[in-house]
Amino acid sequence: MEVKINKDIREFSESVFFGLSLRQFIFSVLACAVAVILYFSLKTFFAIETLSWICILGAAPFAVLGFVKYNGMTAEEFFIAFIKSEILMPRHLTFNAQNIYAKDFKEIINKKLKQGILKPQKKFKERKNKKVKKLKRNVREVEENAENT
Repeated sequence: MEVKINKDIREFSESVFFGLSLRQFIFSVLACAVAVILYFSLKTFFAIETLSWICILGAAPFAVLGFVKYNGMTAEEFFIAFIKSEILMPRHLTFNAQNIYAKDFKEIINKKLKQGILKPQKKFKERKNKKVKKLKRNVREVEENAENT
């Protein structure tokens, strides 16, 4: 006798009817009800092929809501999170690096600098590209030669 156990206990869902969870079953019934209502209400206006596509398109959103999970959230939870993050509380997050060691040891570093134990660090200037200097020198030489001739 074998007993199937999910590897992740959070993924467990109790099957209620035809192997579907209660949520999936309710949304499946809702999708079928929407399809039936659409069929009988639009039967006089459309041909059977067009009507079948309208029923499928009308029922699909309800079926999807019951079965879809995104990042562990159900469809409603995802829509609520999306509305909160994009519409109600949109933020532009910027990254600012902070040297927490320099903050924490600022007093100690200043004390060591005053005592002469540490030397202040030099701030390095950005090096200019040697090729750019050479190119500028060549341009000047060409201009001087052009003026002389």
